[in-house]
Amino acid sequence: MHPWLDESWRRSALAWIDGALAERGLSLTGAVEQRHVRVWSTAMRVPTSGGVHWFKANVAGCAYEAAMLPVLAARAPGQVLAPLAVDVGRGWFLCPDGGRTLRTVFESGLDLARWEEVLTRYGHFQRHLTPYADELLAVGVPDNRPEKLPDHLAELLADRPVLLIDQPNGITTEQRDRVSALQPEVADWCAELASAGIAPTIQHDDLQDANVLVGGGGYRFFDWADSSVSHPFGSLLIPLRSIAHKFELAPGSPELYRIRDAYLDAWSGDHDRATLIRASELAYRLALIGRALAWRRALDGVDPVGRVDFEDAVPASLAMLLEPSLP
Repeated sequence: MHPWLDESWRRSALAWIDGALAERGLSLTGAVEQRHVRVWSTAMRVPTSGGVHWFKANVAGCAYEAAMLPVLAARAPGQVLAPLAVDVGRGWFLCPDGGRTLRTVFESGLDLARWEEVLTRYGHFQRHLTPYADELLAVGVPDNRPEKLPDHLAELLADRPVLLIDQPNGITTEQRDRVSALQPEVADWCAELASAGIAPTIQHDDLQDANVLVGGGGYRFFDWADSSVSHPFGSLLIPLRSIAHKFELAPGSPELYRIRDAYLDAWSGDHDRATLIRASELAYRLALIGRALAWRRALDGVDPVGRVDFEDAVPASLAMLLEPSLP
């Protein structure tokens, strides 16, 4: 059973919500509804005298989201949801409702030009947060900077239970050996990426249309439970893959490169186009290591029944290192 459905856990969460609201002179105006339940998190809709809010709880491996949100809100006001209350120790937080997502607003007509605009805004958001990378690391955001990735990959390859080697939903011995043989090349990619002079910053690592809010003349980015401090361009992995799938674009399509280039414009004042494109190619592929790490954090400690539908995510992410790197 999901821990979020345990009655004692729910009573504890509701008591915390009541206390957090009371401290701010607010009160409930209706029933708290548990709208989302995943093995790694849950979200509840909280109607209050100050408008609708949302409570979120994460598993321990993703609990840093509660600690990082106040940093993001302070350093980039208006571009994320500023939490009303946080419990860093338990990974809980309460945020105001952010309105509709990109997916729901444009579900019948989300075009590629809109994605160019979103990724351009997001690139400038990342660039703005570059000076605060150490502050984010200090509150527990995972460290996936290029110089750390070779060790992270070695650790993942040694984690045989999570790789499910030669088991259903896992990778084969042959695939693991091929990924292992890539380690010297991965180290070279990481060194080259680090030497390009593009500073690490926050990297969302799940930037898709359900995690972008629309309204007030701009966009806000939310759901940071997979994020890390890393090379910014790793953020391209998820949106370019999801855009290619949704719009049925083949790898190497001009439309994908146009969106990539719109995103890279945030760094064009300090780096030539060839440097940015090469860095994006390296970061795009290396981001697969970050995805494997994010899935492992999300599933760590989840009971076997709960994780069965997602246990292929870590081995699949590593196996994709063997595929062509183009989006």
